[in-house]
Amino acid sequence: MIPILVAHGTRKPGGVAMIGDLADRVGTVLGTRVRTAFVDVLGPTPTDVLDAVTGGPAVVVPAFLARGYHVRADIPAHVEASRHADVVVTEALGPSAQLIHVLTDRLLECGWRYGDSVVPAAAGTSDAGAQTDLRITAAMLSAAIGNRVELAYAATGEPRVADAVTELRSRGARRVVVASFLLADGLFQDRLRASGADAVAEPLGVHPGVVRLIVNRFRRARLPLAA
Repeated sequence: MIPILVAHGTRKPGGVAMIGDLADRVGTVLGTRVRTAFVDVLGPTPTDVLDAVTGGPAVVVPAFLARGYHVRADIPAHVEASRHADVVVTEALGPSAQLIHVLTDRLLECGWRYGDSVVPAAAGTSDAGAQTDLRITAAMLSAAIGNRVELAYAATGEPRVADAVTELRSRGARRVVVASFLLADGLFQDRLRASGADAVAEPLGVHPGVVRLIVNRFRRARLPLAA
């Protein structure tokens, strides 16, 4: 199996490096190299990577936290445009219980305390399926922390994160904490940090729970694994 991790892409070198680090950690567990590709901002594209690999079937894991246009349309289009004859594309990473564990860990790391008002913040999307996934994730996080949460967006969709923080304060919230539902650091995470919240969790990044989730996506797609 040839494992390929496909991410969105960012102009921030740290975000690009994080995707590479994530792929390396997944590869260490799998015992084989995991290649990376990007659907926007920078290359190589999934088509580029698929055209360059030979020697067996390929598995593409979308490093996206919800299904959306990139998962539903972009990645399949890249696969179809490639010359690779045997490719499996797995589901996106969320919604999933594993990601909720990661989200709660990141909240605890940034100083969240029970009773704080929480804003799970996603990049945003106009895709109906992705919107549903994000609402499911917010409901799962609410159940996990035992308190209502207010879903907000860094780019596409309403309310924006800063507006959600302001609204919660107007209702009397003593502390507002933003739970970053982003995979990598970049422009959107900068917007979360500038939202005026009392604390902002870091992106999910290379948390061991994310690594395990991606490993499981690869393993379930094609068994047994061949290096």
